[in-house]
Amino acid sequence: MLEANQVYCGDSRELLKQIEDNSLALSFWSPPYFLGKDYEKGVTYEQWQEMLKAVIELHYRILKPGGFMVVNIANILAFQDETMPRIQADNPSNKKCAVTREMVLEAKRLHPNYNRDQLAAYLHCSEQTVDRRLNGNNIRGGRQAVGTHVKLVGGQLEEYAYNSGLYLYDKRIWVKDPAWANSKWTTSTLKAVSETEDLYIFWKPGAYVVNRERLSPSEWKEWGLRQVWNIPSVRANDIHQAMFPKELAYRVIKLYTDKGDTVLDPFLGSGTTALAALEADRRFIGIELMEQYADLARKRVETYLKAPKLEFS
Repeated sequence: MLEANQVYCGDSRELLKQIEDNSLALSFWSPPYFLGKDYEKGVTYEQWQEMLKAVIELHYRILKPGGFMVVNIANILAFQDETMPRIQADNPSNKKCAVTREMVLEAKRLHPNYNRDQLAAYLHCSEQTVDRRLNGNNIRGGRQAVGTHVKLVGGQLEEYAYNSGLYLYDKRIWVKDPAWANSKWTTSTLKAVSETEDLYIFWKPGAYVVNRERLSPSEWKEWGLRQVWNIPSVRANDIHQAMFPKELAYRVIKLYTDKGDTVLDPFLGSGTTALAALEADRRFIGIELMEQYADLARKRVETYLKAPKLEFS
């Protein structure tokens, strides 16, 4: 059986089988988001779904009755769909050339035998501009690329959990702020900048504890009872491609567990959940697929354990 306060390298679908029955008060994790990160290369959407389903199914056995599984995840904002019409948005404000479609059409009317290069010379613009005005904005890029749309993922998580015996207990929203590490301001569409992620809280049937002493009165008021959590995001993903702030894990751990409880993170990454658990006087079990990140998490845990202990703020 896996021991507490250890980082294990391997596939969660196998290692979760080595966790003792009914032993975890909480599992808090943020899985790969299917966004094309380096560690997701070669994985199809169907394989990603099957991975999530398998990991969730394994949780029913290892959670205590009354225990919680909290999943931090975002919707797929640019889900590629081959069946989607390939229509590129027109963005007049991005057109650096004053030549309009009407001007190109008038030039063609006056000079019906001109080819694209001759039309470009006549209008004092590039042949690319002529092509774009006639056939659509950026025909060499977005117009020919596979279309993308938003893909919601919460419903899938709920289905997998429900079929495993876990019930959606609550949902909270993490507001990251627009300066988060991977933020890219939208310039060519009407889509909003991604500023939130979701926390889906699943419950294994059984008595659970509502212990007001877990948080201070100000913590209960400021975030314990609030659905929306405003937490500044990680400013630089310099040691891992997808880090979340320690405050996020700390709040989840403090809210759903008591001191001495064991917290699982089956997608440990750089070890943030492990550090938050230790700072909250809980134990952890961390599982990470990639050796480089498992080693990184171990080093961060070792550094924390050797450092003088300061009160978390």
